[in-house]
Amino acid sequence: MALLLNRSDVQKLLPMSKAIDVVEAAFGELSTGTAEMPDRTVMTDAEVGGWIAYMPAYLKSGGALGVKAVTVYKENPSKFGIPTTVGTILVQDNKTGVVVAAMDGGLLTGIRTGASSGVATRHLARKDSKVAGVLGTGVMARSQVLAIAEVTNLETILVYSRNGDSTKAAFAEEFTQITGLNVQVADSAEGLVRESDVVTLITSATEPIVEDGWWKPGTHINAIGSHAVGVRELDSGTITKSKVICDQIQACLNEAGDIQIPIEEGVFSPNDIYGSIGEVINQKIPGRENDDEITLFKSVGLAVQDIACASLVYEHAVAQGVGLEFDFSQ
Repeated sequence: MALLLNRSDVQKLLPMSKAIDVVEAAFGELSTGTAEMPDRTVMTDAEVGGWIAYMPAYLKSGGALGVKAVTVYKENPSKFGIPTTVGTILVQDNKTGVVVAAMDGGLLTGIRTGASSGVATRHLARKDSKVAGVLGTGVMARSQVLAIAEVTNLETILVYSRNGDSTKAAFAEEFTQITGLNVQVADSAEGLVRESDVVTLITSATEPIVEDGWWKPGTHINAIGSHAVGVRELDSGTITKSKVICDQIQACLNEAGDIQIPIEEGVFSPNDIYGSIGEVINQKIPGRENDDEITLFKSVGLAVQDIACASLVYEHAVAQGVGLEFDFSQ
């Protein structure tokens, strides 16, 4: 029997604190070589603005095995009233290959994406960081705010996007209540960057929305929104002045416009990438080495994050009797 788990089930079973811990472990396992994760298969449909990916992974130490099918269709909200990102995850028994769970992957994608920023911020941000900024106030930005609040001792979170003033104000008010922190709407992207100790970019921008001259010494940057060839949120100057740590180096070289474009311009090289976040977690390389360097975590999203989180959701669902039992063989 397999379990069918919907979005509400996933939300109940995967709090941000646990997601951060399991994603941290997954990054560490990928770095040690005990996880298998083929390059994801990606297709695009320019006619409808669709990005389609299939992402398998196997984390051998814990037996987490599965695959995620995920799509990003930018016109979904306006045309169909559904989220931009839609995903479904299959969890398999690593001893038999049988599918033991099928679950909503849209919310889980958002949670694990936030968790990755949480992990990077935990390891790379200054411990005395007091102000964080989040560029973006869409659905995916929600988990970013929760994750940063979880791993820091912040006083203020600034938010900014190109959404309307009422949308930004409602976002700030909601997360002030959820986090207990002072969440404010910044006047501009530049103002947010100049005031923040930690900055997360989680937008659908295709061209840079920041400039290298805005960053103050000691900032930690989570560059999360751009995950495709030819598009970016960061300018080349920001990349060249930062210590760049990837979720996985090869994945970023394959897919991250934020990295690829500076390389194509000749101002950055693959050899300039400092390392992977898993290497930092496993203490193979140091993370932040002083309070003045600018650290930059570049993530395109990895299947090990999804499958590690999905496996945890399945385990909790079994333990708590959550989900609908379904037999595929009948």
